[in-house]
Amino acid sequence: MPRKSTNSGKRDALRRQGALNPHAELVDDALFQQSDFFDPDDLVQVKYEMLRRVQVEQHSVSQTAAAFGFSRPTYYQAELDFQSQGLAGLLPQKRGPRQAHKLTPQVLEYVRQMRAEHASWSSTDLGAAIQKRFGIAVHPRSIERALTRQEKKHR
Repeated sequence: MPRKSTNSGKRDALRRQGALNPHAELVDDALFQQSDFFDPDDLVQVKYEMLRRVQVEQHSVSQTAAAFGFSRPTYYQAELDFQSQGLAGLLPQKRGPRQAHKLTPQVLEYVRQMRAEHASWSSTDLGAAIQKRFGIAVHPRSIERALTRQEKKHR
């Protein structure tokens, strides 16, 4: 029996919460095809069931990951995230830094000084000055964003 599609209200809620599976069509597992309870659009549910299948039912990682529309590395990342954070770890999260971690208050103060002294300098020039003074490489666009954030704060 083919699975009924998720109602649009639930899909919208999953999307807002960041839990909508972007590749629901790749979920081939029979439970998700034959039951209204198992929803391939629900990313957390799909990942949890994938982990449970391997851990409890002792299925192979490769075959299970493929049946749930994931790669082996994605399975192992989900396993680590679940072990360290529980169900919340199965929600997609942006990887990498959450803020301009290189542009510390000290570096930003230096940027302000350089802009005052050299008004014609571009963000590329400022990046070169930061590299020379602090030994860190900062992308020109990161400098522009930081300066824009500062201008908004001082309005």
